[in-house]
Amino acid sequence: MSCFGRRPWDPRGKHCYVTGGSSGLGLALSLLLVEQGADVSIVAFDEEGLIAARERLESVRQTRDQRFAEYNYDLTSAEAVQDALRAVMNDHDGRVPDATFLCAGGATPKFFVEMTKEDLTRGLEMSYWIQAWTAWAVSQEMIRTRKKGKICFVSSTLGYMSVVGYASYAPGKHALRGLADTLRSEFKLYGIDVQIFFPCTMYTPGYERENLTKPEITLKLEESDPGLTAMQAAHGMLNGIKSHKSHITGDWITEIFRASTQGSSPGHFFLKDWGLNVLGTLVLPLWRMYVDMTVTGHAHEHDAYLTERKLRD
Repeated sequence: MSCFGRRPWDPRGKHCYVTGGSSGLGLALSLLLVEQGADVSIVAFDEEGLIAARERLESVRQTRDQRFAEYNYDLTSAEAVQDALRAVMNDHDGRVPDATFLCAGGATPKFFVEMTKEDLTRGLEMSYWIQAWTAWAVSQEMIRTRKKGKICFVSSTLGYMSVVGYASYAPGKHALRGLADTLRSEFKLYGIDVQIFFPCTMYTPGYERENLTKPEITLKLEESDPGLTAMQAAHGMLNGIKSHKSHITGDWITEIFRASTQGSSPGHFFLKDWGLNVLGTLVLPLWRMYVDMTVTGHAHEHDAYLTERKLRD
């Protein structure tokens, strides 16, 4: 039993829709769902990655009756999201997925001052709208057909806090928390469970792309972060989903941020959250002091960087 008497959620026999399913967290989660008997539909913009991902799903098939499919769509527009969902539903006799996992997204870390208008717009598309549009389209169909089920967003530890370099990414991840908390309340009207996962650093192809633009000071602040593999993060996410946690974290550091910024969001266990909050009260100011000192210590180097790029006279 789980979460005050609720039975753990079981993916067996359910149709799971995973965005960003061609690599990283989305692929790892899809593999776990298949191993536990689910039908899985994945969507992503990477056509070659989708084909390779489909082969990996087939390799862990549990029964002959399981159904897998891949769909090639860019989910940053409402129209494309609706087209993708329509294609998924058409292949399942018009039925809405039982559970939707919103793993699509990405980041392009830079200093705020060097970002273009396009960087900022694209940043919000990839950190917020790419998930919000799918949740909007899926929930409309679920409500129209009286379908009970589950929607799970993916935020980040940066949805609880942030540091230099993430001005085009962290705001969207904070916004996802606001959306998930709002929908968790609203969708009780329809029997739809809403959850949100806050993973720490994940060593994925997306992480490698981030590092191509990531400021040196950001890399320095992250160098002590042990991080997780995509599969480790997917295990933590799925365990939290099964136990009906509203906010799911993948490591103890993010757990401290969760408990320290809980607000009115449902907690886990009272004594555990109380202890984590006390620990956060003691530890987080020291962590912030270290971050601020590291950033200000980078000022001379940063001045040279801005001058070289003609961003400062």
